[in-house]
Amino acid sequence: MQRIFLCFLLGVGLVFSACGQENEGNFPPPDNPLEIRALKATSAIKIDGKLDEEDWRRAEVVTDFFRMEPRQGGDPKFQTTVRVLFDEKNLYIGAFCQDSLGRQGIRVQDLRRDFSWNENDAFGIQLDPQNLKQFAVSFQTTPYGNQRDLQNFNDQVTDNDWNALWTVRTSQTEDGYYVEFAIPFKSLRYDAASPGEKVEWGITFNRLARREYEQTVFPAIPQSFSPFRMTYAAKLTGLELPEPSANIRVEPYSLYQYEEQTSGQSGQSENDFKLGGDVKWAVNPNTVVDLTFNTDFAQADVDRAVNNLERFNIFFPERRQFFLENSGIWAGGRQTSIRPFFSRSIGLQGNFNAATAPIDAGARFTLRDEDKAIAGLYMHQAETESSAGANFAVARYLKNYGRENNIGVMFTHRLDEASSGLNLNQQNNSTITVDGLIRPSSIWSINYLASTSIDHESDEAGFAGRIFAGRSDNNSYWGWVTEMTTQNYNPAMGFVRQTNVIRHNPGGYWIMRPKKLPWIRRWDPGLFVNYYHDASNPGNFQQANLWLFPVWIFFTDGSFLSYSIFPTWQNINFNFAPLGIQIDPDEYYYTRHEVRFNTDQSKKWSLSGEYEWGEFYNGRRQKVNSGVRIAPDPHIAFTFDYEYNRLRSLGESNEDLETHLSTLGARFAANPRLQLSTFYQYNTFDEQGRWNVRLSWEYQPLSFMYLVFNNTQISGLENPFEEQQFIAKLTFLKQF
Repeated sequence: MQRIFLCFLLGVGLVFSACGQENEGNFPPPDNPLEIRALKATSAIKIDGKLDEEDWRRAEVVTDFFRMEPRQGGDPKFQTTVRVLFDEKNLYIGAFCQDSLGRQGIRVQDLRRDFSWNENDAFGIQLDPQNLKQFAVSFQTTPYGNQRDLQNFNDQVTDNDWNALWTVRTSQTEDGYYVEFAIPFKSLRYDAASPGEKVEWGITFNRLARREYEQTVFPAIPQSFSPFRMTYAAKLTGLELPEPSANIRVEPYSLYQYEEQTSGQSGQSENDFKLGGDVKWAVNPNTVVDLTFNTDFAQADVDRAVNNLERFNIFFPERRQFFLENSGIWAGGRQTSIRPFFSRSIGLQGNFNAATAPIDAGARFTLRDEDKAIAGLYMHQAETESSAGANFAVARYLKNYGRENNIGVMFTHRLDEASSGLNLNQQNNSTITVDGLIRPSSIWSINYLASTSIDHESDEAGFAGRIFAGRSDNNSYWGWVTEMTTQNYNPAMGFVRQTNVIRHNPGGYWIMRPKKLPWIRRWDPGLFVNYYHDASNPGNFQQANLWLFPVWIFFTDGSFLSYSIFPTWQNINFNFAPLGIQIDPDEYYYTRHEVRFNTDQSKKWSLSGEYEWGEFYNGRRQKVNSGVRIAPDPHIAFTFDYEYNRLRSLGESNEDLETHLSTLGARFAANPRLQLSTFYQYNTFDEQGRWNVRLSWEYQPLSFMYLVFNNTQISGLENPFEEQQFIAKLTFLKQF
């Protein structure tokens, strides 16, 4: 225990010693932002990625991009020019991204929507039409015209699954590539201008030239932040805006589903046809109402199998579009330890990863302006053969103050209905949460959260809290997290990683960019401390570990190498059986090592790997993770991922165990709008195999046809089980 305490003090000392370091390379937001003037188009603009209309030649040119990576400052190697136009319906952004290698220099991995920014050549724009300074919408593309759109809150929380109606086209030349955006004003939220009032929107541009990982931005933003830090934004002026309209977006769907289950010699099948849809109504520039009926998520990505050897609950991210949009507004949305509201609790017959339950209807209300945000959500889940109907409600108020600070309160309530057929009584559960962000300077952030839960039938109440303070500049990151969850904290609409625990997590890392080694983009050695003890009895130690990473190197070509050491202390005083191996109640100390690497992920082929070895409780564990990606062309990509666990002399019976988890994947794309993706996964631990095949055709903007096939086989049971599912779904989007 003395060693643990000394390690804990070491982490504390490192955090506070870092606070006195120089703020080299960071600079504050400008008092007088740069100005970009948009030009009104005098003729029709054809979105073809060529920028050959006369209006484009007349428009003001933006060229003064600031280099963020691989070294801050200096003249960019890859020049970018941007122009801005508008007419009565659309905002137009045109850019030329220069590259001396032209088409030969382009790096694009695939043609999927919502692509990964770091793996591709890409250009993006960020808009803050309401000048909130704490919120941005971003529209991004690659040289092949993939679309990526997202919302960002406070340069901390990103909603990658927000979708807007907009168009982009690109063209490639021997000198680089052109991009041409058309963003309808009705797809944006902005305030009506008073007569004679000057319209000013916040705007930033960013570009990644992936071959040499040169990221540039306009206007200048320190490399320790992102282009979403809208306090640094330029002012977009000259716009003549149409009156904000009562923008209504209707998206009905029709679905046919065939499902067949076989267990042993018996089987059953069923057919189902459904109609439903969503409605989005922008009541005014600040207020949006979403309605959903007979909600369906057949096209959502399925979860991949995981072999859990830790003592914590596994967090599986939300994948359903309706819940992903605006999810950053809810308290606790930026972390995975304590979430008073987590939307994956909706639409299940039991706990996480249980069978799904149909959602009859739901509504969401969102109001956001420069002073505040107000949001509410209600969903009704239908009764099934094994679960009662349920009502889910959440309300949120967030108040902005100062330059980038806010404080909020959130209330959730879940009502599980009584069911005489299932012999279930009514159940009520509520949470009340207070949270906020304090940013005393551009490099310091403090997040806090305090939440209480109440089970109304048992009158049991619980508490959870979290505080984070962190400092991030161009040379280092240092922070401290403390989390607490009592035994009775039970957010029936949320997620907690563990109950009856207090966790302290100080640590950080230096950021070194060696000038004499240009092939190293950054080297980030550092350490973090994790220390857990009971919330009910703070003197009762649970677990601690040091994460020491003297080697954590990002190379200029995008490859990566790390070496980490994990001294670990465990106090097992509960029933713990990872992968079915019973661990003796006792105190354990062991050290593990880990090496990770990946080659340049933007190339036509790439490798990734992780090798972990050392002691594990009273035995030993080896773990291998490896991945191969082959993308000879953006239209075709193949992946293979493999995880191997080898346990030796583990647990009270000194058991040996080996597991193999293999995943094969492929993606074929005729263009960014017509794609076929598939994966097959097999886990030897439970002898489960799983197929997923999905054809997606965006036949017009945000209107889709999906064909989905799922197959799950579990051969390790006494009666082997197989489930097959075929889904055909057609959606149609109309924006008024």
